[in-house]
Amino acid sequence: MPTPETPANTVAWHLRDLMAAAGMFKTTDLVEPLRKAGVQLSREQVFRLVTKPPARLNMEILAALCLVLDCTPNDLIKIVPAEEAVRKTGTAAATTGVGPSIGSLRPVPARIHRPSGRGSAH
Repeated sequence: MPTPETPANTVAWHLRDLMAAAGMFKTTDLVEPLRKAGVQLSREQVFRLVTKPPARLNMEILAALCLVLDCTPNDLIKIVPAEEAVRKTGTAAATTGVGPSIGSLRPVPARIHRPSGRGSAH
């Protein structure tokens, strides 16, 4: 079990990408193919399934998704080790000083100029 010192691995959920590759661009495009594969889900359930990684996934739903999208469970789910997840957020580089930096780039203050000669009340 992860502790604050050892964060948990994260799960990358690629259902939306696989749907797009199959020509399905709306979450409702998945409702009928799943029904034909024997899984009856509401539009709301399919929306939640597509838009965020499920906390739990029924094996029948996983099998139906793989059948409909012609993929494997490994195509749908990728386990990202905690070290890689931290590195991708940029937090590790910021705290350790390792990785790309902005170098000498600094923000330039904006200058706002009022239009002149147009009935100034000053």
